[in-house]
Amino acid sequence: MSLLLAEIIVLPIVLPLFTGALLLLINERHHKLKFFINQTSTLLLFLLAILLLVITDSAPAEEGLLVVLSANWAAPFGIVLVGDRLATLFLLVGALLANAALIFSYSRWARLGVHFHTLFQFLLMGINGALLTGDLFNLFVFFEVMLAASYGLLLHGYNITRIRAGMQYIVVNLLAAVFFLLGIALVYSATGTLNFADLAAKMPALADEPRQLLHAGAAMLAVAFLTKSAIWPLGFWLPTTYSAASPPVAAMLVFLTKMGIYVLLRLYYLLFGANSGASAGFAADFLLYAGLMTLAFGALGLLASQESSRIASYSAVISSGLLLTLLGLAEPSMLSAMLFYLISSTLAVTAFVLLTELIERIYTPADSVFALSMEFFAPEEEKQESAGVAIPAAMAFLGMSFVACALIIAGLPPLSGFIAKFNILHHLLQLPFSLSHWLLLILLMLAGLTAIIAFMRFGVRSFWTAQATTSPRLKLNEAGPVLLLLALCISLAFFAEPLHNLLERITADLQHPQRYIEQVLSTLPTRKEAP
Repeated sequence: MSLLLAEIIVLPIVLPLFTGALLLLINERHHKLKFFINQTSTLLLFLLAILLLVITDSAPAEEGLLVVLSANWAAPFGIVLVGDRLATLFLLVGALLANAALIFSYSRWARLGVHFHTLFQFLLMGINGALLTGDLFNLFVFFEVMLAASYGLLLHGYNITRIRAGMQYIVVNLLAAVFFLLGIALVYSATGTLNFADLAAKMPALADEPRQLLHAGAAMLAVAFLTKSAIWPLGFWLPTTYSAASPPVAAMLVFLTKMGIYVLLRLYYLLFGANSGASAGFAADFLLYAGLMTLAFGALGLLASQESSRIASYSAVISSGLLLTLLGLAEPSMLSAMLFYLISSTLAVTAFVLLTELIERIYTPADSVFALSMEFFAPEEEKQESAGVAIPAAMAFLGMSFVACALIIAGLPPLSGFIAKFNILHHLLQLPFSLSHWLLLILLMLAGLTAIIAFMRFGVRSFWTAQATTSPRLKLNEAGPVLLLLALCISLAFFAEPLHNLLERITADLQHPQRYIEQVLSTLPTRKEAP
């Protein structure tokens, strides 16, 4: 692939970096100007992600990677940026969610504090850098950039609840960063390299002692990534944090949780795949049973949840638990189903996070108390004949959007959530059944049942129990992102085959890491012509 074409991979990092620096120089009084610059940059990032996915997907198998050697140093000595189908797919999903969250924030949330737009761009820079980096240390750097920006965004428009949740979130991630650094140190001690491709190339021939040291380092790294993925019991911070964050920030936190899944998926098939010698399948059982426990914990939390923000939080926990379980199964046939579920659940939970803020406008606090009391006391209502009541457009939109979110998250037909879970069950039933397979089947069904109960209970309380005096006012920039995300989820159901074909190609890339290794290590520095 030509050098000029490959260097496009730098733009998703450089663009938000310069945009964030520019926004820092503009006074907060110029809100519209800052939003316009932020939105333009984020939209360009979305278009760039589409271009990169098209380039990587259409390239021949032996040239399917975009590799850039920063500072013109060959791998593994220099900083390497690598873009393949998996990375660019995550780039596209992240840019899509970022555009939706940013548009939603325009009317209110972006104005509650200072430097929202700058922090938002730095968050995107950290996300994109973590997706495209080719070595562990720079993964740590970009993760910390991403998390530092998320700290500021979580505390944006601060109140007491947000400060408490923010302090917990910061402390947990700082402790995870310590494990991250310890893991990097152990891996380097064992192998003498931190480059992904070089690590993977050295794995088969590694001696016993350094291999044990590397396993210890990998366990340290896993603690950091599993904490960010909200695995039980390390994910105790997630429900509190999601509930306290403003809706646009909570929407981005949904994707940040999936960043831990991305890194685990990337490193697991590179370092512990079938060609890794004695390390093949390392810690797969741990991931499997930890994922199952997370799935059970999320289902119980969802059943106990009364507030919409808690329902969204535990829905994200269930999503992480199922993804980690599927990763721990280490079945190549499940990979495409896993990725389809990841996309569907991420879009649906993000849409619900944004939708909950709009639903809360329906009723006053007094209405909410009345709705809750009716569940306990069930007062008799006077029976009256009615010719029907007209449903305002805003209420109809909220009700239909809520039903769509509930169907997708619970995995009911006919939307993308059902296709994702049906695909998982179909592949699961093709495998020789074991205890872990039965547990996954049972917990997957129970998680869907608890989601149905939780959403029905919340829906009845929100739309039927209390009597709203006026229809809520919804702005286009608030309803639009929710409608867009749900429309994409519906589109996944109608265009499942093209997406499935793409995911199968990504699955093939993960199962054959030798292509990744050879192309990264064989990329040579460019020669400079002598004057």
